[in-house]
Formats: sequence, C-alpha cells, structure tokens
Amino acid sequence: MSKPAEEQLATKVVTPQSLVTEEEIKAALRLDKGSDALLKSWSMVDFTKKGDNYACVVSSVQVQYSLNEENMEVVYIAKLNPCRHVKDLEKMTSVMFRKESEFYLNLVPELNSVLTEVGQKALRFPKCFHGCMDKTKEVILLEDLRPQGYQMFDRRRGLDVAHITLILKELGRLHASSRLLQAKTPDQDLAVSHDFLVPDIFADESMGFRDVFDRQLDQSIELLERFGGYERSIAWVKSLKLEFVKLMKKHLGRSKYNVVCHGDCWNNNVLFRYNDDGEPVEVMLLDLQINRLSSPATDLIYLMYTSLNGEVRIPNLNTFLDTYYDTFNTVMEAAGMNMIFTRSELLKEFWSMNGLGAIYAMAVVPFVLLEPEDTPDFNKAENMEELLIEVKEKTLEAIDKNPLMKQKFLSVFDEMMDLGLIP
Repeated sequence: MSKPAEEQLATKVVTPQSLVTEEEIKAALRLDKGSDALLKSWSMVDFTKKGDNYACVVSSVQVQYSLNEENMEVVYIAKLNPCRHVKDLEKMTSVMFRKESEFYLNLVPELNSVLTEVGQKALRFPKCFHGCMDKTKEVILLEDLRPQGYQMFDRRRGLDVAHITLILKELGRLHASSRLLQAKTPDQDLAVSHDFLVPDIFADESMGFRDVFDRQLDQSIELLERFGGYERSIAWVKSLKLEFVKLMKKHLGRSKYNVVCHGDCWNNNVLFRYNDDGEPVEVMLLDLQINRLSSPATDLIYLMYTSLNGEVRIPNLNTFLDTYYDTFNTVMEAAGMNMIFTRSELLKEFWSMNGLGAIYAMAVVPFVLLEPEDTPDFNKAENMEELLIEVKEKTLEAIDKNPLMKQKFLSVFDEMMDLGLIP
C-alpha cells in the first residue's frame, strides 16, 4: 500500500481518545486556571476498566501548563463519544451528551446559586470545564475527583445503609434546589429555560431504548420460567410488556411534584470518599446523561431497585424515604417555602411506580452483577440487535454461576408479591 493510501486509511480511524483537541484542552484550562495559564503539553491516559461505563468512553487528560512562570500539572476526566458507529445509537448518544453538558455547565451553577442564597452547601457534582457538542465528536472535560479520595463502589455489591443514606440526602438536595430555582421564575417553566430536560431517553421511542427494555423483559420471563414457581410474576411481566410505552410515558413525564431528576442514579454513577475507618462520609453524583424534569419518585425507585439487595431495601424502605424527605424539607424550610408533598404522599407516589421499579430491575440488574470479564463489549457491536443478543447470552451464563444475581433478581418479585403489588 502506498504512503498516501496508508495516510488516507489512517485518517478514517477515529477513536474516542482522538476526539480531544488542543483547543478543547486550552478552553478547559482557561475556565479552570484562568486566562494566564499557558498550555505546554498534554496526553491521554486511560484508567477505567471493562464494565465501568456503558454509554460513553471515560479516559483522562494529563495536562502540563505554566502559570506565573511556574510549571504545573492538572488532570481532567474526559467523557467521550464512544465512536461505535451503530446507527441505532447515534441519536441517543447525541442527546445524552447534550443533556449532561448543559446540566453541568448551565443548570448546576443556577441550582448552586439558589442553595447558597439560603445558606445551603453547593450540590455534590464534579466541576465541568468544557463541553463540545459537535455531533459524533462529543467531549466533556470534568474535574478529577481521585486526588480527593473519591472512588467507585463495587457495583456487584448492593449498597448498604451508610452508602444509600448519603445518596438519598444528595438526591433530596438536588430535587429541592430545582423547586427553589423554579420559584425564581414562576411564569417560566424550567423545561423552557432548560429545554434539554424535556427529551426523555427512556420514554422517547426514537432513542432506541424500547428494544433494550423489550429484550430485557423477555429475558426476565425466560429466567422466571427457568427458576419455576413464579407464574404470577411471569403473567405480570407480560402485562407490563404490553403496557410498556404507556407506562413509561405516564411515569417519566410531567408530574404534580416536578423536580429536576438525575435520571440514572445507580451505584455505578456515584463516587464515595471514606474516612480512616473505611466508612463513607461524602458522595459525588455523576453521569447526568438521562436527566429529566419529572416526579422525584422516578429517581428513588430507580436507585432502590437497581442498587440495593432485598435484605437492605425491604426492612429499611420507610426509613430511607424519611431520610430523603427530611433532607428535601430542610432545604425548603431554609428558603421559607412549603414542602411540596407529605410523607404519606411521597410513599404513595413511590409505590405507584412499582411497575417502573420492576422494569428497571429487570433491565439494569444483569449489568450490575456481571463480572467485569463477562461484560459485553459495547464498542465492538455493529448494531443494537447484536449487542442485545450478547447481553442475553452473558446474563444466562452468569445466572448459573453467580448465586448473587439469582437472589437479587428474584428478590424484586418476592417483595412485590408479598406487598400485593403483583396480582
């Protein structure tokens, strides 16, 4: 092959890491360190492992710069378009990057402003220094939280009381802050001033998630049939499948309790900092690609049924919801505003979404519990169909060798039958 032909071929190979440009690094550096910071050099350094991320590629950028004649270094976390070239996923990927970038760069500063006005601390999100939304070339550059001691929780372990409590308190502060912000402009809905909140990745059929959920529900029926004794649950899942679109639009649409929701709050999308005794003391919320304006219960039921084992969720559920409620109420009281729901109304709203909780569990739990080496390679799939087939194969293999997966999967149906939510 001639050299020009080789060069032409090379230009066609686009990797996620190649999307980061010097101009983007300079833009992040200016926002982070000021206009006097001068970029000297930079390099990409991968650090995540298989199974850590699904919707994007996460890497890091090591940056050497000078400021006031002193040489310095900073590291940014880079969230990158995965460059999968799967047409089914292109629209979804574009929307997800826009939602997250605008959330960090535009909405978080406003939410923090209304919180600090009433004496509350800023929300616990990483700082965002740059967002490029060019289609198929999306890049988000964020603060590196590792030097502060933040780390991921093993997604295969269900969260315990200490970890879930930190998340619930932060969700309460996020949700409440959006009510404070909405009160600033009572005549203009937040969905107008921040229109990225409106497209719902899960409920909008054009995003491609319908096929994902359909396949996962079919897979769940197959698993329940394999285990035996779950005929009522099988019939219920089949009914959910028939009502899927209606159910998703009903629960993920607008609500009388509208708040800004995280949308994808499970134990892979949070980081924790620990004290010397190994106890979690602080949390950071990450990965805002599925944010929405909807009922707070959509976040709560997603978290409870994707990230907790039954033995933690079932006996502590009312206490968990009380923790969330009290934190939400603290923010509202600081602002001199009335609470938007009572404890009993929150509980009723939560249980009204039991079908949504089951769908989330069926869709997400297999990904939660797969061993890293068993996680499907999302970057090699050429289409959605191929990817979903691999997910099913990996899950069916894992269910036989991972008793934790069977236990966590079945606990959702056992709980809902015990509560009378499955007829």
